[in-house]
Amino acid sequence: MTHPNDTTGTGAARPSVLFVCVHNAGRSQMAAAYARHLSDGAIEVRSAGSAPAETINPAVSEAMLEEGIDLSAQRPKVLTTEAVQASDVVITMGCGDACPYFPGKRYLDWVLDDPAGQGVAAVRPIRDEIRRRVGDLVEELLKPTQRP
Repeated sequence: MTHPNDTTGTGAARPSVLFVCVHNAGRSQMAAAYARHLSDGAIEVRSAGSAPAETINPAVSEAMLEEGIDLSAQRPKVLTTEAVQASDVVITMGCGDACPYFPGKRYLDWVLDDPAGQGVAAVRPIRDEIRRRVGDLVEELLKPTQRP
């Protein structure tokens, strides 16, 4: 039987990750973009905010364009229970207790500076740290399972 998230034709599910921050306009958008980019579609990626902003932070958009990643089509989205339930890994970035908890999900809290109200020079180190962490996560999630 094929899993609904299977894009490989193997019957296995793609791992899924949800990135959450307060406004879904900076950190979680950068993390989601890197996860899509670095996994080449092998990971199902979602992002959301507990109190989403109207638009993506312009300094975040500029910093990501420097990396060749265009966020212009992305819009902040509200965090839903369904998004959490549909994800294997939930990564929070400063949203406190706003994220619903479900047993069986893996939760990670990444402590990162908030790019809100900062210029692109201040966003670059945040972006670079997010890329490093997402790279590690993608490698871990896509590592072939070891069989005895």
